[in-house]
Amino acid sequence: MKPDRGMDEFGLIDRFFRRPPRNPQVAVSIGDDAAVLDVGGRLAITTDTLLAGVHFANGARAFDVGYKALAVNLSDLAAMGARPRFFLLNLSVPAATETWLADFSAGLFALADAQGVDLIGGDTVRGPLGVTITALGELPPGAGLTRAGARPGDRIYVTGRLGCAALGFYYRQGRLDVPPMFRDGVLARLDRPTPRCQEGMALLPFASAAIDVSDGLAADLGHMMEASGTGAEIDLARLPLSAAYAACFSAVGWDAALGFGDDYELCFALPQEHVMAFEAVSCAFACGVRHVGDVVATPGVRWFDKGRPYVPLRRGFNHFG
Repeated sequence: MKPDRGMDEFGLIDRFFRRPPRNPQVAVSIGDDAAVLDVGGRLAITTDTLLAGVHFANGARAFDVGYKALAVNLSDLAAMGARPRFFLLNLSVPAATETWLADFSAGLFALADAQGVDLIGGDTVRGPLGVTITALGELPPGAGLTRAGARPGDRIYVTGRLGCAALGFYYRQGRLDVPPMFRDGVLARLDRPTPRCQEGMALLPFASAAIDVSDGLAADLGHMMEASGTGAEIDLARLPLSAAYAACFSAVGWDAALGFGDDYELCFALPQEHVMAFEAVSCAFACGVRHVGDVVATPGVRWFDKGRPYVPLRRGFNHFG
């Protein structure tokens, strides 16, 4: 595909990314030196960069790149219990190729529309393919979940299913023979993860701490326990695994679910006094939620397989590890 030589940076923005904001809190949007928001409460702000060859494969579908770039940022807001509202896009592309940009923006806005968020600005440059998004979400005054706050006796829960993105990655690399009936599903979980925004907001009155599972449960639960100054004991038999994972378990064991990452589920701690009220609310979670273990006073995370200690082979994704 050849680049459109008649399109400059401003034409690119106008054609593929400028849209009228749906949210009346956007006072100034794309096209000025900065965006202006009229907000009266707390804002949660997060940013993530996705690079070709690191976070997505060279040659990945542009639709999936746009969708996932926004999804990983909205997942961070979900872990804070924030309602996603706005985002900024910094896009580096080797050339202004119309077909690629149309597909990329279609994926980006497919999720933006589903979650009710507005693109309010950003930047585009020529360079190696990479996407940086900064997302902003609203919180009630004085509210917001963090990784700190878990206390001994709290229960630990996980939303959705773990490990499907790992199966999709291994299958695409030719390292795992996923049964045909599950292939599309595991690839979708890898390429187009669902940020648990509604679930995150529902946690605000109940959870004591939360984190999104982006680098793998082993790493991310460890971060939450370290921030809280506590430890955890997890029963591996309780992990929420899919039928696809069960079909591949003999090849991947527990570690694809514990150490790969890219799940973008929520892991959170829940005080015992909130369990009954939360479980009544969580019946509405379409993704499901599972009690996987408990917070303890002794620091560190301990895993148990049929009562025996288990040590994960992989501790999670680390850019510099």
